[in-house]
Amino acid sequence: QWQVVESGGGLVQPGGSLKLSCTIFGWSLREYAVVWFRQRPGKRRVGVSCINGSSFEIKYVDSVKGRFTISRDNAKNTVYLQMNDLKPEDTGIYYCAKKKYSMCGGYDVDVDVWGQGTQVTVSS
Repeated sequence: QWQVVESGGGLVQPGGSLKLSCTIFGWSLREYAVVWFRQRPGKRRVGVSCINGSSFEIKYVDSVKGRFTISRDNAKNTVYLQMNDLKPEDTGIYYCAKKKYSMCGGYDVDVDVWGQGTQVTVSS
Protein backbone atom coordinates (compact mmCIF):
# COMPACT_ATOMS: atom_id res chain seq x y z
CA GLN A 1 0.00 0.00 0.00
CA TRP A 2 1.33 3.41 -0.95
CA GLN A 3 2.04 5.79 1.90
CA VAL A 4 3.54 9.26 2.21
CA VAL A 5 4.98 10.35 5.56
CA GLU A 6 6.16 13.87 6.35
CA SER A 7 8.41 14.89 9.23
CA GLY A 8 10.53 17.81 10.40
CA GLY A 9 7.92 20.40 11.30
CA GLY A 10 8.01 22.41 14.50
CA LEU A 11 8.15 25.82 16.12
CA VAL A 12 10.83 28.24 14.94
CA GLN A 13 11.50 31.94 15.36
CA PRO A 14 11.34 34.32 12.40
CA GLY A 15 14.55 34.09 10.41
CA GLY A 16 15.10 30.50 11.47
CA SER A 17 15.28 27.31 9.42
CA LEU A 18 13.59 23.94 9.22
CA LYS A 19 14.08 20.95 6.96
CA LEU A 20 11.05 18.88 6.10
CA SER A 21 11.30 15.30 4.91
CA CYS A 22 8.83 13.31 2.86
CA THR A 23 9.37 9.57 2.64
CA ILE A 24 7.32 7.46 0.27
CA PHE A 25 6.61 3.81 1.00
CA GLY A 26 5.28 1.25 -1.41
CA TRP A 27 6.87 2.17 -4.72
CA SER A 28 10.03 3.58 -6.26
CA LEU A 29 10.04 7.35 -6.07
CA ARG A 30 12.28 7.96 -9.07
CA GLU A 31 9.47 7.75 -11.60
CA TYR A 32 7.23 10.40 -10.02
CA ALA A 33 7.11 14.11 -9.32
CA VAL A 34 6.55 15.19 -5.71
CA VAL A 35 4.89 18.38 -4.51
CA TRP A 36 4.99 20.25 -1.20
CA PHE A 37 1.76 22.05 -0.35
CA ARG A 38 1.05 24.52 2.43
CA GLN A 39 -2.23 25.25 4.14
CA ARG A 40 -2.22 28.43 6.20
CA PRO A 41 -4.79 28.82 9.00
CA GLY A 42 -8.18 29.53 7.45
CA LYS A 43 -6.85 29.26 3.90
CA ARG A 44 -6.99 26.65 1.19
CA ARG A 45 -4.09 24.35 0.51
CA VAL A 46 -1.70 25.64 -2.18
CA GLY A 47 1.38 24.28 -3.89
CA VAL A 48 4.73 25.63 -2.70
CA SER A 49 7.30 23.62 -4.61
CA CYS A 50 7.59 20.68 -6.97
CA ILE A 51 10.44 18.45 -8.13
CA ASN A 52 10.14 16.01 -11.01
CA GLY A 53 11.42 12.46 -11.09
CA SER A 54 14.87 13.26 -12.42
CA SER A 55 15.26 16.54 -10.45
CA PHE A 56 15.59 18.30 -13.81
CA GLU A 57 12.39 20.27 -13.29
CA ILE A 58 12.06 22.27 -10.06
CA LYS A 59 9.55 25.01 -9.39
CA TYR A 60 8.64 27.29 -6.50
CA VAL A 61 5.82 29.66 -5.72
CA ASP A 62 7.07 33.26 -5.77
CA SER A 63 6.69 33.79 -2.03
CA VAL A 64 9.34 31.16 -1.19
CA LYS A 65 11.85 31.64 -4.02
CA GLY A 66 15.35 32.20 -2.70
CA ARG A 67 14.40 30.87 0.75
CA PHE A 68 13.19 27.31 0.18
CA THR A 69 15.07 24.52 -1.58
CA ILE A 70 13.50 21.26 -2.67
CA SER A 71 15.64 18.19 -3.28
CA ARG A 72 15.28 14.44 -3.46
CA ASP A 73 17.23 11.30 -2.71
CA ASN A 74 15.70 8.55 -4.81
CA ALA A 75 17.83 5.89 -3.13
CA LYS A 76 16.11 6.80 0.15
CA ASN A 77 12.73 7.41 -1.49
CA THR A 78 12.72 10.79 0.20
CA VAL A 79 12.10 14.38 -0.84
CA TYR A 80 13.27 17.30 1.29
CA LEU A 81 12.20 20.90 1.69
CA GLN A 82 14.88 23.10 3.23
CA MET A 83 13.24 26.26 4.52
CA ASN A 84 15.44 29.21 5.44
CA ASP A 85 14.68 32.76 6.60
CA LEU A 86 11.27 31.65 7.74
CA LYS A 87 8.55 34.26 8.17
CA PRO A 88 5.33 34.22 10.21
CA GLU A 89 3.39 33.91 6.95
CA ASP A 90 5.10 30.57 6.33
CA THR A 91 3.12 29.15 9.25
CA GLY A 92 0.82 26.32 8.27
CA ILE A 93 0.47 22.62 7.71
CA TYR A 94 2.87 21.34 5.07
CA TYR A 95 1.73 18.38 3.01
CA CYS A 96 3.76 16.20 0.71
CA ALA A 97 2.05 14.60 -2.25
CA LYS A 98 3.01 12.24 -5.03
CA LYS A 99 1.91 12.86 -8.61
CA LYS A 100 0.82 10.21 -11.06
CA TYR A 101 3.54 11.18 -13.51
CA SER A 102 7.18 12.23 -13.62
CA MET A 103 6.65 15.86 -14.63
CA CYS A 104 5.48 18.66 -12.34
CA GLY A 105 2.93 20.57 -14.41
CA GLY A 106 0.30 22.35 -12.30
CA TYR A 107 0.83 21.90 -8.57
CA ASP A 108 -2.48 20.26 -7.84
CA VAL A 109 -2.87 18.39 -11.13
CA ASP A 110 -2.62 14.58 -11.15
CA VAL A 111 -1.86 14.25 -7.44
CA ASP A 112 -2.86 10.80 -6.27
CA VAL A 113 -1.31 10.16 -2.84
CA TRP A 114 -1.20 12.62 0.07
CA GLY A 115 0.62 12.62 3.37
CA GLN A 116 -0.98 13.57 6.68
CA GLY A 117 0.93 16.83 6.96
CA THR A 118 3.40 18.35 9.40
CA GLN A 119 2.83 21.59 11.30
CA VAL A 120 5.24 24.49 10.85
CA THR A 121 4.84 27.46 13.17
CA VAL A 122 6.96 30.58 12.79
CA SER A 123 6.58 32.83 15.79
CA SER A 124 8.64 34.80 18.27
